[in-house]
Amino acid sequence: MHERTGRPLALVTGASSGIGLELARQFAEHGYDLVIAAEDAEIDAAASSLRAAGGAVEAVRTDLATEAGVDELVDRTRLVGAVDALAVNAGVGVDGAFVDTELTDHLRLVDLNVRGAVQLTRRVLAEMVERGDGGVLFTSSIAATMPGPYTSTYNASKSFLRSFAEALRVEVEDAGVSVTALMPGPTDTEFFERAGMEDTKLGQVRKDDPAEVARDGFEALMAGKDHVVAGSVKNKAQVAAANLMPDRATAAAHGAMAKPGSGS
Repeated sequence: MHERTGRPLALVTGASSGIGLELARQFAEHGYDLVIAAEDAEIDAAASSLRAAGGAVEAVRTDLATEAGVDELVDRTRLVGAVDALAVNAGVGVDGAFVDTELTDHLRLVDLNVRGAVQLTRRVLAEMVERGDGGVLFTSSIAATMPGPYTSTYNASKSFLRSFAEALRVEVEDAGVSVTALMPGPTDTEFFERAGMEDTKLGQVRKDDPAEVARDGFEALMAGKDHVVAGSVKNKAQVAAANLMPDRATAAAHGAMAKPGSGS
């Protein structure tokens, strides 16, 4: 256990790589100590790189798709201190037609992206409300604005997180706690490889820099914004179009990009 430095504390999930690692870096560079979590061994290397910013970093390797894993993270974090900022970022995707892909993969997605996010937020947010201070950042996605053929449960989970964030924001704003939804587009992370989407048009489009996405998210949280569409201007245009088009049209457009083999 690393000794605290008197700096505020940020808890970041899915922080071994990608947007999560860059979010953790933003917090570290702006004066926060860190608790970072992921299920893979890369979390220890991430912690080593983040310590260069001068704060304390506690790495917790745990499976946040399980109730026990979330409880372990909360318990380990409490040994460090009270959480001033929570970044709920851990998530996975599953690519392919729903009936052709493994049910267990979809259920694990729901367990991590939705159930684990709700469990962790409930445990941490309640303490923020009691203290009357804090901020929560949810990594949603521009995918939250449209149905997702071939990524059906992923898009649905991101829609859940966006709605969840907006609802919680209203509930806790009078208690001095801020809630923000981060909505990136395709980002240059390990997500597409892990989701099996490298052969899709969506997996092959030009992607945003995760460091820029993380900076947008951090700045939005610090500014108390309700949400931010991060990354390129194209992402903002896509969200604007999705808000005007019928769901059937946005679903068809997404399906053409996410269908397995579409990038061949």
